[in-house]
Amino acid sequence: MCEKHKKPRFGSALEHGPAHKEEHSLWSRRDFLSATGLMGAGSFLLGNLPLRAFQPTPLMAALTGGSNDRILVLIRLDGGNDGLNTVVQRGNSDYYNLRPSLGIKDNNLWALSNEYGMPLSTSALQPMWNDGMMKVIFNVGYPNPNLSHFRSYDIIASASDSDVVVNTGWLGRFLETEYAAFLEAPPTIPPALQIGIQTNLVFKADQANMSLAVSSPQEFYQIAQSGQLYSTNSLGNTPRELELAFLRQTANAAFRYSETIQKAYSKGKNDVQYPAANYLAEQLAIVARLIKGSLGTRVFMVELSGFDTHATQYNHHLDLLEQVATSVKAFYDDLAYGNSHLEQDVLSMTFSEFGRSIFENGSAGTDHGWGTPMLLFGGGIGNGFTGQYQDLTNPDPFGDPPFSVDFRSVYATLLQDWLGNSPDLVNYVMGQKQFPVINNLVPPAIPSVGDNNKCALLGHNPKMTAPGTLEIKYSMLQSGPIRLQILDKAGQVLRTLVDKFQEKGSYVFDFNPAEWFLSSGIYQYRLQSGGQLFQREIRF
Repeated sequence: MCEKHKKPRFGSALEHGPAHKEEHSLWSRRDFLSATGLMGAGSFLLGNLPLRAFQPTPLMAALTGGSNDRILVLIRLDGGNDGLNTVVQRGNSDYYNLRPSLGIKDNNLWALSNEYGMPLSTSALQPMWNDGMMKVIFNVGYPNPNLSHFRSYDIIASASDSDVVVNTGWLGRFLETEYAAFLEAPPTIPPALQIGIQTNLVFKADQANMSLAVSSPQEFYQIAQSGQLYSTNSLGNTPRELELAFLRQTANAAFRYSETIQKAYSKGKNDVQYPAANYLAEQLAIVARLIKGSLGTRVFMVELSGFDTHATQYNHHLDLLEQVATSVKAFYDDLAYGNSHLEQDVLSMTFSEFGRSIFENGSAGTDHGWGTPMLLFGGGIGNGFTGQYQDLTNPDPFGDPPFSVDFRSVYATLLQDWLGNSPDLVNYVMGQKQFPVINNLVPPAIPSVGDNNKCALLGHNPKMTAPGTLEIKYSMLQSGPIRLQILDKAGQVLRTLVDKFQEKGSYVFDFNPAEWFLSSGIYQYRLQSGGQLFQREIRF
């Protein structure tokens, strides 16, 4: 039986009764267990506050791609966004027949084009569309879709096939290739930051999660204002309070990014008014302030939940879309304030674990479905449509129309064109599968010209005033641990010349091989700094 004619997975629809409740209870239990650390060593509780362990991991300043300083902001629409009511094909009688009470009438749409429109609740986006700062990718999905929230999100986050379980994320695999030296010389700037309930599979590598994850804007404010996650001032001298104080002090001391976050947060500011009582706006305001404060983080993830609209969807979904639209508009107005042109360097992308069924259900809602649109925002990306809108002419009662664009092609395009990476690296991140890059989706990045323009290893030369001595020159773009080593031709470490914390700046190390008991020959020297590794050949 082909996938199109398979019945929806039992439990995906509201009328499935106890099975649907069980599906959501499983999802909720996983979220709870992951957030509280009961699923493993990923987090622990400190006075009823969840803290994910900040484990040493490869990180990601290399997303700058040479002279490319682009930033990626992922906006997760949690629960399964209804694509047909997000971007409406105007005048489509099939749409209104399938959705007699949910269909959005043409007089409640603003025009993307003569053929497509969006609800008036999203009218804040109209100036961005008109100014060439917004694109729509229709009907994004993958073969043999899974309609479980839990499993489908893991597929989206890992970029796996639907029948393959992959325990790393697409960005996690990319970051892991870029930061081989994190354990030896970790950076002091978080290259990825997530605001949300739990650490995210998107950023997970083989060893650990690669993003700094904070549970909420309030937890972030605590870090930005005090440099600590947990206060110890109110604790007394009882044995329990002393133990809790020690645990909190240990957690605070392990938080390596507090100084850089505090500096960026103090330096940056929000110059526009963000919508009140809007959780997504609150998160994006933090992201904008950190970008404007030159934190240096290259990937952010924010989220808005509530998109699992099985019942009484119409007004609720419009309210959610309004929150997205007004938040994104304020975010880009803030980035563009004062002719800073920061909006040109920031690309935002919405994504959801799946779409909604094309049919309206008996509860004035929609059930778990297949394809859903992705929305892209950013200065200078242009406007327009990619992919094919869902074909509603011959609806199948057991399945939605097949997807138009594989989500992994979108990822591949962002990695190659927006972040400026080679096709070989993109194919590796995508599991050695060559998903086609979408032409003209985003402006291509300036290509990288090699590792040494990202950091640091500037080369070597004889020291004129000291025969037999070589000057090894390096530069650090940020303060942090550094390690400079001599290796043999096979890559085995022979001597460690420098292993300490240094302030950012340029340095020269005077290297006399005889003093290090090394005979003449061909060697390599390696610099580990900011989580990255740089290596060159040396002869003496």
